[in-house]
Amino acid sequence: MIDDERRRDLIAALRAADAVRFGEFELSHGGTSDYYVDKYRFETDPDALTLVSEAFADELAATDAKLAGVALGAVPLVAVTAAELGRPYVIARKQAKAYGTGNRIEGKLEDGEEVVVIEDIATTGQSAVDAVEALREAGATVNRVLVVVDREEGAAELLADHDVKLESLITASALLAERDDE
Repeated sequence: MIDDERRRDLIAALRAADAVRFGEFELSHGGTSDYYVDKYRFETDPDALTLVSEAFADELAATDAKLAGVALGAVPLVAVTAAELGRPYVIARKQAKAYGTGNRIEGKLEDGEEVVVIEDIATTGQSAVDAVEALREAGATVNRVLVVVDREEGAAELLADHDVKLESLITASALLAERDDE
């Protein structure tokens, strides 16, 4: 995916944004962890956000696939990456809105269109699977999910069960190895 220098730069940017924390944390799926990656810290930091969008854009330059961001966490990521690439994107909601149009997919999506899902952090992979299923139900072809950090806790396997490849800019192994080097 990305080279070692870019990976080190991304890890340094996440740390500089105070997005990597150590202690005891409860995760959204109910488990606990001795480290936490705070997506809102790196998504609201202009330096980290720029590095992430450039890395995603480089990974996506060879395809003309539409981008989709998983609401809410990945919306800033997909927006800046789409702007970097000069292409439109859609947003995949966990559930349909109870008001307005009631859409689960926001934005223009053509039937049969190839879509790459962008996600912030993958732990179990369930939110990415939910987005993939919503996009497929809307007529999209989805075979790939790109994440900033793969916590390596089953997301790749779950997505593979749904015929989707998970690709990450940073793995938990790389993130924690950098801590060990300090």
